[in-house]
Amino acid sequence: MPGTLIICGTPIGNLADASPRLAETLESVDLIYAEDTRRTAKLLNHFGISTPMKSFYAGNERARLEALAKLLQEGTTIALVSDAGMPSVSDPGASAVSVAVAVGASVSVVPGPSAVTSALALSGFSGDRFVFMGFLPRKGSERSEALADIAASWMTTVLFSAPSRIGADLDDLADACDPDRGIVVVREMTKMHEETWRGSLGEARHQFVDPQRARGEFTVVIGGGVVEPPDLDEALAAANALVTRGVSTSDAVREIASSYGVSRRELYERVLGSRS
Repeated sequence: MPGTLIICGTPIGNLADASPRLAETLESVDLIYAEDTRRTAKLLNHFGISTPMKSFYAGNERARLEALAKLLQEGTTIALVSDAGMPSVSDPGASAVSVAVAVGASVSVVPGPSAVTSALALSGFSGDRFVFMGFLPRKGSERSEALADIAASWMTTVLFSAPSRIGADLDDLADACDPDRGIVVVREMTKMHEETWRGSLGEARHQFVDPQRARGEFTVVIGGGVVEPPDLDEALAAANALVTRGVSTSDAVREIASSYGVSRRELYERVLGSRS
């Protein structure tokens, strides 16, 4: 009978945030797959747990999957942990779940602390709908496109940053977005030197230039931008121009509604009304 893969959320800094259920799980499983066995050893030592571990990180993830599949097929119960937070969220893990499902193993989860939702709650920005970006791409068109997406979004955006990247990230965000847009930068969350900075993007770019402040792990929360409502009159004119050139009304409305971000149904009715 296939075994079980248990996805375990771990503390994002403060070991006291670990739940009793997490401790019970890590002690009861046959094996722990850990992103960094040295980091996980500190958590296990905190609870006096001696369960064996194998590393499972970005560099060896693919090579470990075959062994993981075999172990699960043999009935092994395995816990998967990342350095902090929930596996698969900007950390290895999704491939392990896919393999477990493929071999018919059970998959369950032990919830834990989350830097994403914790920073979102701290920010005071709307959490009804938000976008999580992980780490911004380092360079090139992927980075430019990610920044443009944030600039155009009316939703709150959450992203991670590292000491070596926080200065450039804040600089580029201030250039790409409205500099008056609100931002909250949380550094070393739940740890001894936790800091929450609040202000505008224009101000943020100057806050972490000092190497002494650019230490630790960063979670950045950017308030949603002000997005202008779509102009239905402009969309109507564009759709009518296509129809005049011989494009069918339905095709013209489909193309223009998508381009202008307006309701296809409303635009179709307006086009019919304007040409009657």
